[in-house]
Amino acid sequence: MNKTEFIKAIAKKADISLADATAAVEAYTSIVAEALKAGDKVAIANFGSYEVKEKPERQGFNPVTKQPITIAASKVPTLKFGKAFKDMFN
Repeated sequence: MNKTEFIKAIAKKADISLADATAAVEAYTSIVAEALKAGDKVAIANFGSYEVKEKPERQGFNPVTKQPITIAASKVPTLKFGKAFKDMFN
């Protein structure tokens, strides 16, 4: 399912217009991104929690030349699904 299909499914499920569903999805993603940029954790009950994790600097290698390289430290957004959500699939 891509973003357009997701928006159409929300519009149908919530019985709202396509424009309203698009605005809702855009607002959701924007709010989550802003909260994560601010260093906050976003937890949604019965679904999961978003947070930013820090990956330390590490050693890797160039697959073409086989030369060692240093991979810089970075911050990565993550989503950890909650137990109730995971239980839906078992």
